[in-house]
Amino acid sequence: MAVLLAIVGAGLIAWSIWQSSMDRPSSEPLDPSASVGPAVPDSSEPTQSAATEPRGSLLVHVAGAVNKPGVVSLPLGSRVFQAIDAAGGATPEAELSGLNLAEVLSDGVKVVVPVAGEAPNAAPSPLEGSGAATGNSSGSTTKVNINTATLEELGTLPRVGPVTAQRILDWRKEHGAFASVDELDAIDGIGPKLMESLKELVTVQGG
Repeated sequence: MAVLLAIVGAGLIAWSIWQSSMDRPSSEPLDPSASVGPAVPDSSEPTQSAATEPRGSLLVHVAGAVNKPGVVSLPLGSRVFQAIDAAGGATPEAELSGLNLAEVLSDGVKVVVPVAGEAPNAAPSPLEGSGAATGNSSGSTTKVNINTATLEELGTLPRVGPVTAQRILDWRKEHGAFASVDELDAIDGIGPKLMESLKELVTVQGG
């Protein structure tokens, strides 16, 4: 009987120990913040630095012995020969040997292609109003030969607009080559003051 009571007592003690171990949590609760890693920046956002800016352009006035004189639009960095090509190319009467065909152009310049026997413009020069005499890079002025000049070339002279330039051409067609600069006085629209200003800018050669 004593042995039976001892066995029952030992069983109760073992059961109590097992029950108390079952009541304790098996592990510490996890810290919710422990599983959160550092924020990863979103690399999928487009960058504006990859955008390509459009190329610029410039406007150049091409006149003289070309097939299509006028204003042409060219990419930045274009050269004199490209301006001539854009104006339809040089005519058979053009004299290109005096031009620097490789010179880089800037916006707003004028390129005048001379005819054979006419003094060339050494370099393009900026436009000034309705037409300024074209000068080279050293500051000297190339005179316009009124016996061979085109409408566009005459238009480069100060205060000589398209109407007066056409009257000069009409006079030359009717009377032949100018014998002297003073004969411009016979052109309607050319008064004494304009005449004086033109004497240093024009010449008569050939015809």
